[in-house]
Amino acid sequence: HLFISSPPQNSPSLIVNWLKGISARMYNYWYGDTPIRWTNSYYVGTARTVTAATIKKYVEEKKSR
Repeated sequence: HLFISSPPQNSPSLIVNWLKGISARMYNYWYGDTPIRWTNSYYVGTARTVTAATIKKYVEEKKSR
């Protein structure tokens, strides 16, 4: 899970492509024996009716499972 706040001019697909690209390059640099390959899919949702604190709590609870 990622909780990201971004200006409206940064599209969700741009952000996802950037995150996947950077993380794949880092992973492949450190663990080049088994290259990582991301899928083409992702999910993006908005949090307009939920507070940032609620989302952060949800993500933290998911980490502990």
